[in-house]
Amino acid sequence: MTEEMPKVYDPSENEPKILQKWLDGGYYKRRAGVGDCTVTIPPPNVTGKLHMGHATDDSIQDAIIRMARMRGKSTRWVLGTDHAGIATQTKVDKKLKSEGISRLEIGRDKFIDACWDWTHEYGGIIVEQIKRMGCSVDFDNERFTMDADYAEAVRRVFCDWYHNGLIYRGKRIVNWCPNCTTAISDDEAEYHDEHGHLWHLRYPLSEPVNGQDYIVVATTRPETMLGDTGVAVSPKDPEKAAFVGKTVKLPIVDREIPIFSDYHVDANFGSGFVKVTPAHDPNDYAMGQAHNLPQINIFDEHAVVVEGYGEFSGMNRDECREAVVAWFEEHGLLDHVEDLDHSVMHCYRCDAALEPWLSEQWFVAVDKLKGPALDAVNSGKVTFHPARWTQTYTTWMENLKDWCISRQLWWGHRIPVFYCEDCGWEDALLEDTDVCPKCGGHHVHQDENVLDTWFSSQLWTFATQGWPQKPEQLEGHHPTTALVTARDIIALWVARMIMSSLYFLDEVPFKDVVIYPTILAKDGSRMSKSKGNGVDPMDLIGMYGADAMRFNLLTLCTTNQDVKFDANIDKKTKQLIDSPRTDQAKSFVTKIWNASRFLLMNMEGYTPGEPVAETAADAWMFSRLAKAVKMVTEGIENYTFGDMARGVQTFFWNEVCDWYVEVTKARLKDDSTRLQAQRNLMFVLDTSLRLMHPLMPFVTEAIWDTMPASVLDEKDGVLERAEALMIAAWPEPAKYEKFIDEDAERSFELLRSVVSAARSTRARYRLSPKEQLVALARMGVEDQQRFSTMTDLAASLGNLELTVAGEDAAKPAASIGVVDGGVEVFIVLEGKVDLAAERARMEKEIASATKELTAAERTLANEGFVAKAAPEVVQKKRDRAAELKETITALQSQLADFE
Repeated sequence: MTEEMPKVYDPSENEPKILQKWLDGGYYKRRAGVGDCTVTIPPPNVTGKLHMGHATDDSIQDAIIRMARMRGKSTRWVLGTDHAGIATQTKVDKKLKSEGISRLEIGRDKFIDACWDWTHEYGGIIVEQIKRMGCSVDFDNERFTMDADYAEAVRRVFCDWYHNGLIYRGKRIVNWCPNCTTAISDDEAEYHDEHGHLWHLRYPLSEPVNGQDYIVVATTRPETMLGDTGVAVSPKDPEKAAFVGKTVKLPIVDREIPIFSDYHVDANFGSGFVKVTPAHDPNDYAMGQAHNLPQINIFDEHAVVVEGYGEFSGMNRDECREAVVAWFEEHGLLDHVEDLDHSVMHCYRCDAALEPWLSEQWFVAVDKLKGPALDAVNSGKVTFHPARWTQTYTTWMENLKDWCISRQLWWGHRIPVFYCEDCGWEDALLEDTDVCPKCGGHHVHQDENVLDTWFSSQLWTFATQGWPQKPEQLEGHHPTTALVTARDIIALWVARMIMSSLYFLDEVPFKDVVIYPTILAKDGSRMSKSKGNGVDPMDLIGMYGADAMRFNLLTLCTTNQDVKFDANIDKKTKQLIDSPRTDQAKSFVTKIWNASRFLLMNMEGYTPGEPVAETAADAWMFSRLAKAVKMVTEGIENYTFGDMARGVQTFFWNEVCDWYVEVTKARLKDDSTRLQAQRNLMFVLDTSLRLMHPLMPFVTEAIWDTMPASVLDEKDGVLERAEALMIAAWPEPAKYEKFIDEDAERSFELLRSVVSAARSTRARYRLSPKEQLVALARMGVEDQQRFSTMTDLAASLGNLELTVAGEDAAKPAASIGVVDGGVEVFIVLEGKVDLAAERARMEKEIASATKELTAAERTLANEGFVAKAAPEVVQKKRDRAAELKETITALQSQLADFE
């Protein structure tokens, strides 16, 4: 033992020290080995800070990498950040405005310089937080999507796709953010349900139809009527057939526009007449193309009405809506208004309502890309975990539309297309030019737009690893092992990575896609700063330590889509008060420390040696250990982190600490059995620490530093103890199979059942552990044979006068029965407990609990209470009702023991 362990483990003191040890040792760097495990971290925005999604994602990735490193594989965990075009530009814009500086005044070059300054100043915050979590990425090889070599890769992709006809420029309806003044892709738009209206407006007919002077159109956006160029009806609506081919005089602008039929129209919506504004609605755009309608853009890039519309020009869209409705009402053309709840697209960055806006943009034609990307998943080359996310991917891919990749920003990868103003030449170039290669003219300029951030991040798995400059660096590291990410970006990022990797490398970017659950607030809502319900992972680390936070998050990684995070937030200060489940995880960390400290304090005279199952407890423990090795290894390999993490806690706390260490204590005090007991305990502890290291790296590493060598460090008869646990050998399941012994497990489980029955009975009836109890254990013939060697030990551990009998043995008088693991254990309480008084007490408690439950259920059945009371009050009442039901069930079960 190198040094004595402190009595108390303090994460805030120990974790930074261990982190520095790892960094100084260079253990995070890429390591050569047999087999490969390469993971690319989903690059967080350079504007960002660690949130619960990052913390969950990074905990999973680190577990994958740490196990692979310990297994001797070649490991590479690529770290990097994304330039986050819109987000970063918005941040810098605000910063400059606060200093009285306008982006437009200083110009593009100086603004980009300001973005770089901002990135250098604030961009490393999240990287330092990832480091504090204990994530073993190579911090010396950090990548950034605006690095020169990465920019070269982005430019290469654009030029290749441009010259191969996959990138084109066209005038289309896009989702336009008037606040960010840029296009937003369909996948970046967020839909919010909003309360709105359906306005029914009268449009005068140019000539009466069947004695009718006007038609009524229904719209949720009356302000866009200034740009109407047609009115459509459904061809399935015979009542409207007489109007087809006629025209109306558009109010306000007095434009004559045609009435036509089109299958885009739902005859049952509104009045059946639909105004068509091709420049401001995707469906209207399609109808406009089909019917050769003019496209009139009534808004500028800020969603302000352009010149030419009289009093309405200069109004923003909300002002214009109000003014248009007032005009129709004033002129007797507002028929009526209905309430209508509908879904409205918002910008995912600034939350402004998006404007469908006709503008010239750059697009990627996806028809040649989506087929191979769909086949890659359907064929199993890429596998989603959990499997249900496969359907999300395939559905989106099957309905994929061309991707708008241009953004009207300055910060980002500028589109490498150049134009000659003299001769009209245009081309995408790998190198800048100011001379036209066609006419020799010098009036050449580059496209002003930048590329969508997702265009550059789609190359992440291979552009971070040397492509296209040094493609040999990819050998053995691509496809990468797994991509761990959120479900929200399956379409935005995962699918595009698969498309680009297949196109340029002819291989998938990763073999597995692991979708972690969305971490919600305690009340089930999305975490957000504005709501004040967000949990800062750094607060959790400060309060409980990184190990506890990581372990708790891993236990939440089940197949569920969403999980509620157990944390209490102060409503006024919005600060974390506590997180009970993370506190429980910290208790487990403490248990690991305390148990290890106890064992290491009893290692006097220890020398390394082979484990030998000298007792039934040894054989049971070694068999359970072998199964734990298999469980953890397969849990990480198969990405079933929740079940695996909970299994680890059950194994180490319940089986190693509560049973094996306890039953082995006596052997540590006997000189004749001490050394082998030490070797067995050290074997179990050492293996357990290795298994738990990927999940809780700090505390396991700290314990490792105080441990003596064990047989697990032996190679060719020589002890070669690793410098750090994180590079020590992984316990391979194949090497532990020899320890599996089902009979030994069953024998010891019988002992556990008998002793547990005695202990639970003592606790239930408040009986002293020092007072011996009379017990009868009923079991089958085979179990009796297995248990024959355990009887004395069970009697000793449970302080019992124990009899073992067959399954038909009579139940002793005045006894209560406990059934566990196929064994019936009867504890005689005569003379120990006043049975009549105990029965009366329980009947009274049942009556009291039943009365309270009845009242609670009556309150919950009151619809007025549920509707008007605060949600937390209602939930508290429901929780109490559930608790009372459990109490009544337990008491009734205890009462049945006296039958």
